[in-house]
Amino acid sequence: MPMPGYVFRDGQPTPDSELKEQQEGAHLGPASNDLTRVSTSTSSAINTPTSSTTDGDPPTDSHALANADHDEKGAAQVNSHEKVKDLGWNEHPNEVPDLVGGLDNEELWTLIRRYNKQMYHVKATTAPLLAGLDLNIAEEDEFSPDKLRAAVERLYMTVIIGLMGFGKHIARLRSWREPRRTGAFAAVYAVAWILNLLIPTFVTVIIVLIVYPPSRAILFPPAPLALVDTSTGGVQSPSAGVLGSHDSATGAPEKHKGEAVEQEASNFVSGIGTIALSSATGKHEQGDPDSDPLNKSVPDPTRLAMAGADAKSSAQGGTPNEHHDKTKQPMEEAMWGKMRPTMHVIGDISDGWERFANALSPTAPFPKERPRLTLAAALVPVAAASLFISSAAFMKMTTFGAGAGFFSDPLLWRGLDWLNKNYPDWQKLLEIRNSLLKGVPTNAQLTITLLRIGEANKAPLPPPPSSDAPPPNKPKSLNGDDVPLDASHEEIQSAIHQDPAEKEAADAAAATAAGADEKPKHRHGQHILGFFKGTTKTGVETKFGVDKVRAAIGSTAAKNHLGVLPKAGEMGPTGPVDFKARFKGHKGWANISTAATNPCVSWSREASDGTGRAVEDTIDRHEKHVAFKVPVQEIQELKKIGGLGWKAKIVVGWATGRTVADGLEIVDKNGDTWKLTAIRDRDELFNRLIAIGGQKWEAW
Repeated sequence: MPMPGYVFRDGQPTPDSELKEQQEGAHLGPASNDLTRVSTSTSSAINTPTSSTTDGDPPTDSHALANADHDEKGAAQVNSHEKVKDLGWNEHPNEVPDLVGGLDNEELWTLIRRYNKQMYHVKATTAPLLAGLDLNIAEEDEFSPDKLRAAVERLYMTVIIGLMGFGKHIARLRSWREPRRTGAFAAVYAVAWILNLLIPTFVTVIIVLIVYPPSRAILFPPAPLALVDTSTGGVQSPSAGVLGSHDSATGAPEKHKGEAVEQEASNFVSGIGTIALSSATGKHEQGDPDSDPLNKSVPDPTRLAMAGADAKSSAQGGTPNEHHDKTKQPMEEAMWGKMRPTMHVIGDISDGWERFANALSPTAPFPKERPRLTLAAALVPVAAASLFISSAAFMKMTTFGAGAGFFSDPLLWRGLDWLNKNYPDWQKLLEIRNSLLKGVPTNAQLTITLLRIGEANKAPLPPPPSSDAPPPNKPKSLNGDDVPLDASHEEIQSAIHQDPAEKEAADAAAATAAGADEKPKHRHGQHILGFFKGTTKTGVETKFGVDKVRAAIGSTAAKNHLGVLPKAGEMGPTGPVDFKARFKGHKGWANISTAATNPCVSWSREASDGTGRAVEDTIDRHEKHVAFKVPVQEIQELKKIGGLGWKAKIVVGWATGRTVADGLEIVDKNGDTWKLTAIRDRDELFNRLIAIGGQKWEAW
């Protein structure tokens, strides 16, 4: 079973079993064959916008950048005027050409992988964009535990990891293990203090770091995060036992760049959930018996903590019933009511951090110099003013501002009322994303721009590589002589490699301890748990067998369950044009056609190429099986949906160990909805549909 506190990504929204069947679209003709193989040549070509669907100016800066002619080109930036190029959707990562100029494929796939976890519901909007970029989070975005989990994971991967790196730089400076660097900082500080120029010096250093990127590596030379001891500033062995990644706190090995940090973020949230659950239920309190690993039913995990706390209170003679405890319901409502603004605050913090990072180190195709110069220009007046304002005058102004803010509350409220009446959007205009960082993207906005570049050139970006094999348990390549730490090459190599003798001794000790602690009743418990697991698996398989019968007689809910547990042989390669999917329970393919002026998405019983490269005699047959066809520009809403309800996913995942194939809802401007289920590459289909059209999207 998953760890306590774990919530699946597709926990919200669960499939709507009562959704009425939608009208089938007219047979608008076959979805044409768009697929050709591509060579790794990156010869220059002028971009011909294929995804722009509006006349005149593009709807956003993201669309404009996607359709611009870039100086440095990757394979996805070379225009294909007729056919969709397959840049290696089902190939080994080493066989995929450089996709975007100036951006490594591993970094690109890291962005897409995290984008897939963050985005699963978007709506088209016609509202003006103050910063010129779409895919902002909607103000009415509803709260769900799943979204909160994603927000906290993102907070860890951006803010918390960044602060860890900053803290370790401070530890290195304070330790004097790098005497020349620490001595230089100490000398500059001493001179600035003697001359009473601490603030001008501090601001000037920040300006230099912003404007001149090479100065960052000079003043703060990078070192692997897990290799630095926070308390001493020296070298330490990573907590994972081997330095398999450079940007993670544990140094755990990873198959692809960024995966170790993502796993840390997931375990970080799961750990918080476990601690919260244990605290609420009084786990391991004195006098408590050993917990029973079996449950007679599948409880709602969001209620488990409260139910456990009630049970503990009852066992101790308390009266947790709501008739006795009048604070229970209002406190629950107050806590859940505050969760949405809390989630938004966490998201805003992560957005701000990502925008500052992308301003300091821009990624193509976004401008490289303008954001840095804008930030530096905002600090120049501060540096100039600090030269003429004494510390006494600064304290006078600070205390005056504090007193004025404390005692002028009625005047402030009148001023705010006047601003709200005359300038309703004044608060949004003052937000840093619409002023100082205007035009600077978050990672999600950067990712959708990169996806749009591929679609504008009929070269969809391949999905991030994945495999079931574990990451290699070996250190990542690192030259000890280049690590700016006060340690010899031998010491560094000893730290990043796990000593085989120590590893063998540790494994033996762990095995001995496990054998000593194991009791016969634990083995019986495991046998009983295995029996229940097998029984549950049989029940799950029986339930899906019954669904096939119910689907045959017309049950909509049963049709939506067909194919959600694909067998190993059914998990074949799909994309970039055709995606295995079911519609109303029928096997088939979702097809994206960009051959016409207006790209369309359709569903048919057969792939657009007829699994034989679109021979002419298959076109009529393909047309007969087209159930619906929707112009991409007419799509109003895209929503990822779970193949099963989130509690059912927990049970099925525990009992069968198989992956649940999820679905996608497509809503057009007329309000018609088409639900595709059991999609093998749901995220990739979602990404193509969101990037092809000219819509301005809003994240929900």
